[in-house]
Amino acid sequence: MFTVALTGGIASGKSEVERRFASRGVEIIDADLVAREVIAVGTPGLEEIVSAFGSGVLGVNGALDRKAMRERVFADAGARVRLESIIHPRVRETLQKQAARVTGPYGMLVIPLFVESGEYEWVDRILVVDVPRAVQIKRLLARDGITPELAESMLDAQASREQRLAIADDVIDNNTELSLLDGKVEILHRNNSCNGIRFAGSVLPKLSLTVSNTSRRVARPQRADGCDTLGTAHTCRFDVGDLHAAKRVDG
Repeated sequence: MFTVALTGGIASGKSEVERRFASRGVEIIDADLVAREVIAVGTPGLEEIVSAFGSGVLGVNGALDRKAMRERVFADAGARVRLESIIHPRVRETLQKQAARVTGPYGMLVIPLFVESGEYEWVDRILVVDVPRAVQIKRLLARDGITPELAESMLDAQASREQRLAIADDVIDNNTELSLLDGKVEILHRNNSCNGIRFAGSVLPKLSLTVSNTSRRVARPQRADGCDTLGTAHTCRFDVGDLHAAKRVDG
């Protein structure tokens, strides 16, 4: 199964991107939901957290007090690393099992902490939703009503913008009007679908995608599946227009 990981920093607009892929019929697997499941009441994951941090991290209902745990790990890098070492392996294992059951051309994993959690070599393509740090802080203040200091610490606890861009196959610049987002998603959805078709046929598991800011169509040998073929790189047929959902290319 061809698998795409969607990631991005906090308040980058991943949910808006995710909704647009889902509306096109893409099967979405949310790492945040899985993370809740693997440390639910009665799970080995929650038992290990209590063993590491004490029963004080539990609420009155016996579940993890997420607010208290969040404040603790943001203030203590060592505690954050310990918590992640408990949760991330369980999340990765569950995500891989669920991805293997996807029935469409490709599945999408929504993994906010993709860089931080690591060991996702089995993912075929990485899509990063990108905005400048200043935009993230502005959105956090408006959305969550938190202090600038807490917003800064929340960003500092995540991978940097540069680290995310370094591992990206594709990048969506989400510091633009929402009205432009559908077109950006559509470009990537068509290419991911082509990749999924080929992957299922054991032809080529990777796509080399570069989207320019000019509309053009290049003559290539045509395939019945709606995709074009050019050497060892593949791309779907469509007019690009002035969209910027491009794979970042230096220079």
